[in-house]
Amino acid sequence: MTRNVHFAWVVLVGLCIMVGLGKAGINNTAGLFFSPISEDLGISVGNLSLYLSISSIITMIFLPIGGKIMAKYNARVILIVAIILQAGSFALFGLMNSVWGWYIFAIPLAVGGVFITVISGPVLIERWFKKRSGLALGIMTAIGGLFGVFTQPIVGNLINNLGWRSAYHAVGIAIIVLVVPTILFLLSENPKAKGIQPYGAKDEKEETAENVNQGGIAFSTAKKSLAFILLALFFFIVTAVSSFSIHIPTYLVDQGYDVTFAGNVMSAMMVGVFIGSLLFGYLSDKIGAKRTSLLAMVLGLVSMILLVGLTEFVVAIIIALTLFGFMTASVGTIAPAMTSALFGSRDYSQIYSTASMGLAVASIIALPTYGYIFDFTGSYTSALYIIMVLFVANIIFTLMAFRNRDKMIEKGFWE
Repeated sequence: MTRNVHFAWVVLVGLCIMVGLGKAGINNTAGLFFSPISEDLGISVGNLSLYLSISSIITMIFLPIGGKIMAKYNARVILIVAIILQAGSFALFGLMNSVWGWYIFAIPLAVGGVFITVISGPVLIERWFKKRSGLALGIMTAIGGLFGVFTQPIVGNLINNLGWRSAYHAVGIAIIVLVVPTILFLLSENPKAKGIQPYGAKDEKEETAENVNQGGIAFSTAKKSLAFILLALFFFIVTAVSSFSIHIPTYLVDQGYDVTFAGNVMSAMMVGVFIGSLLFGYLSDKIGAKRTSLLAMVLGLVSMILLVGLTEFVVAIIIALTLFGFMTASVGTIAPAMTSALFGSRDYSQIYSTASMGLAVASIIALPTYGYIFDFTGSYTSALYIIMVLFVANIIFTLMAFRNRDKMIEKGFWE
């Protein structure tokens, strides 16, 4: 800690770099390689993209294991090993000549990614921020989105100029070189290891049922509760509805617009994601995770209503996509805040990582489901109605989860 800047903010900078490069540099650029690999090796894009499904399945299986590891062992050692697994596997893709290579290395890629892109951010922010944890999550999510603005064209140019093999090597090695020093110098296990208090600890006078930051409910109790099941369903739904963003351009073309228009208005959603990440992070601190999540679901519901009923108006589409972007930001900001508000910090890493299985399951199921709905019905309209129902369900689930949390507190399970 410097004289004026608490070390928690240094940790946040480190997380922004590490998580941003892990997501934007590796996960989000995967699709850029499909076409050149398919042309060079004669592997169909469908067969190649199956490695992403394998990665999602491994993520789902490993999440609860990763949460236990993160709670038990030194975070910096874990994260260094994790980035070598994730980025190292990505670099090794450049040596492959058979699709089986991608299938095999998808396993260490996913294991490393569990720590780098899913668990580490929420867990370390929970440890370091007594106050402003929501804002910290929002900043991390927003900065991660900005990384994508730069990594996509950079990786695209590397593929065009160096070829896909050298691009894999360059990106993987560069991320290891950048992230390992970041972990060593900007991240720390917890405030106790630095001999300081978490940010805001000295100013906190009391705890409330809405935002309790000390103690919590044991994982053994939490995993059997209705609130935990509803939290996992909340994760599943926000991920499932957010994944519809990939189908929005096709939906707009189906409504009579051209591809150029669809691509241009999608920028409104990216703006919404950036602003929503910061706004929901701020609101989570100010009005609590419960009210913020309800607001996010209402905004998502409004966006679907506009897309169904007012697609003939360009302004309505822009507003709808901006609001949908706001809702999409809830995956990275509200979901971790909900975990903390419902169960506290006692066994946060295990509870969050296990509930996050809903994220992995949704990514496996939702994307092809929307595609099949379009294939069988010739329209996305029924999918939009399903999404509306899911938003309403999440509003109900949120209210029920916090009611169950209050009952557990009354019974003395919060320790």
